[in-house]
Amino acid sequence: MDGYVIGPARRIVTEVAVGVKRGSDELLSGSVLSSPNSNMSSMVVTANGNDSKKFKGEDKMDGAPSRVLHIRKLPGEVTETEVIALGLPFGKVTNILMLKGKNQAFLELATEEAAITMVNYYSAVTPHLRNQPIYIQYSNHKELKTDNTLNQRAQAVLQAVTAVQTANTPLSGTTVSESAVTPAQSPVLRIIIDNMYYPVTLDVLHQIFSKFGAVLKIITFTKNNQFQALLQYGDPVNAQQAKLALDGQNIYNACCTLRIDFSKLVNLNVKYNNDKSRDYTRPDLPSGDGQPALDPAIAAAFAKETSLLGLPVAAVPGALSPLAIPNAAAAAAAAAAGRVGMPGVSAGGNTVLLVSNLNEEMVTPQSLFTLFGVYGDVQRVKILYNKKDSALIQMADGNQSQLAMNHLNGQKMYGKIIRVTLSKHQTVQLPREGLDDQGLTKDFGNSPLHRFKKPGSKNFQNIFPPSATLHLSNIPPSVAEEDLRTLFANTGGTVKAFKFFQRDHKMALLQMATVEEAIQALIDLHNYNLGENHHLRVSFSKSTI
Repeated sequence: MDGYVIGPARRIVTEVAVGVKRGSDELLSGSVLSSPNSNMSSMVVTANGNDSKKFKGEDKMDGAPSRVLHIRKLPGEVTETEVIALGLPFGKVTNILMLKGKNQAFLELATEEAAITMVNYYSAVTPHLRNQPIYIQYSNHKELKTDNTLNQRAQAVLQAVTAVQTANTPLSGTTVSESAVTPAQSPVLRIIIDNMYYPVTLDVLHQIFSKFGAVLKIITFTKNNQFQALLQYGDPVNAQQAKLALDGQNIYNACCTLRIDFSKLVNLNVKYNNDKSRDYTRPDLPSGDGQPALDPAIAAAFAKETSLLGLPVAAVPGALSPLAIPNAAAAAAAAAAGRVGMPGVSAGGNTVLLVSNLNEEMVTPQSLFTLFGVYGDVQRVKILYNKKDSALIQMADGNQSQLAMNHLNGQKMYGKIIRVTLSKHQTVQLPREGLDDQGLTKDFGNSPLHRFKKPGSKNFQNIFPPSATLHLSNIPPSVAEEDLRTLFANTGGTVKAFKFFQRDHKMALLQMATVEEAIQALIDLHNYNLGENHHLRVSFSKSTI
């Protein structure tokens, strides 16, 4: 089933008890809502064409909260499982009534508290089913009474889902009768990403799966040329809910499909906290790649996050808010935000970055193009005329700008710690024809040096944070180790180690003394002409020598 993960994050109409929110681009959604005051006072509710219960007054937008929620604008082919999955992260779903002919449904949660949490959450995060926005509001009814014989399919699905829930559902504090409990499966999920057109990072996975409970550990790896991950929850119930809701969903539009199974492992042993593995309960672990352990500020953010572990999330104010991501993960997780229905970030939006605290004596559009080009295809660069320590950089899409911001904010370039944020500008303007801006603006739209032009390129799988170790490729046979050591030493740094790949001397690893030196070397030597029509390619490596 297609699901609510994949929709573009539009700030469209979301109806909740407190009123109606209208986003600026609601007309783009392709559906105009009926008036919130439309008369539904004597609507005949039909469950699968049979049930004829009367529900009154569903237009009461400012009514009191209820554990029964009215869901509208459902896609015609939507299933009961998909509707139930909307409520699962918030607690036990106790009843459902599908109104297929009217593209509506009623969903009853076990407690009013769970329903309030769900409505509050979806007022900030527009829910999507099958790539369409849907609308959730409180019903006037305090409970849902259905004729089970006429609503058999929905009830069967509900019973199947209930069977995998246990009494300690973490997001609601609700309880389930013992007769509904089945033996819990593993809290560890095995995740395979199919059709990985865009890179998927550890933080992206954390962002998506955290909706279903506290994620304790993640390990990512490549097996059989597929990106895979093992992800451990604190409770098997969370794993059940995440698998039910996310299996088969696309992280990004039309690609990066999640394939989820339960792992035979019940606990993951994480040795390092880095871009490939993380233990959120152990912020003190080393990074394991020759770099220092996590920045103290990031470690503090992890520690703050782990203080939520073991608590019912609903008991923590703001815990379900999409903005409540710890700073450590926020930047990279934002790369996924547009794909999981969160407002403010979309696949095509926020392509322009503002970079500040640059060394204005040294920086050039070309140097920024080379460094930021590690994380995406830079289209345009403009160093600000009146503030030459700042620049605007336009990437090819919002995902690339998020990746660049996540990996380069706080890094040292030409001796200064640069700051990278999303710009309010939608594009970088080129200077008017005939106007000399001293070479501060450059258009790279047709550059042959773009790394990510080719769909499915291996470069998508080799995006790593800045590191002291560099990956070199396209080395001609005539160039020896000593030649490359001398070349990189001439960039002003110290070469600590070097190693050709055993099977392929066209590639090598070279380690500089610091990350800053490696950044400088990459800027200076990526695309360097080594002769014999070989231009050196330089990337950051996850490996050590």
